[in-house]
Amino acid sequence: MHGTQAAAAKAKRSRKSFWLKQLHTWHWMSSAISLIGLLLFAITGFTLNHAAEIEATPASVEKAAQLPPPLLAMVKPDDAPDSKKPLPADVAKFVGEKLAMPTAGDAEWSVDTVYLAQPRPGGDGWISIDRATGEVTSEVSSRGWIAYLNDLHKGRNSGAVWKWFIDLFVLACIVFTLTGLVLLWMHSKHRKSTWPLVFAGLAIPAALAVFFIH
Repeated sequence: MHGTQAAAAKAKRSRKSFWLKQLHTWHWMSSAISLIGLLLFAITGFTLNHAAEIEATPASVEKAAQLPPPLLAMVKPDDAPDSKKPLPADVAKFVGEKLAMPTAGDAEWSVDTVYLAQPRPGGDGWISIDRATGEVTSEVSSRGWIAYLNDLHKGRNSGAVWKWFIDLFVLACIVFTLTGLVLLWMHSKHRKSTWPLVFAGLAIPAALAVFFIH
């Protein structure tokens, strides 16, 4: 009987050791993956919280070009109703090369103008084509690096790839926090302040939200 109990205890310790090792592995790997992202999101959380006090000096660059007659014929006015559609491939290539701007996406086609918005993190951009004269004008504006990082924090005008990155980053953070919580639980018997501190981490923001946010 004694031997059976000892074997059972040994098996229990072995299982605990296995899961503890797995949790430590998942915890450090998820923390390594999310480390830089957490740092950047923490910093930009601060800059967003103080956006009104952090002044930015917008800068803009304007450019102009002229469509040659063959390309002008592709955008000349017609009787079609206002619509949204991409620029013709040859027009897009010409405009992109002349203005050094991306030309992908749907443009707004009206009676006299083709307008292509090109918003970006930390700034804005647009291209306008006069359908009668072929005059092409553009403007690119920037509000600086802080605005750029703030927009990345919010996923504003950052594209699908950045959106996928944020989703994966969130997953890594969830693994990091949940494995950390389980490790806290496993070590809490020897660290009496564990649960009071965890409770404080919940109670303090909850109390601030209830009593000071209206």
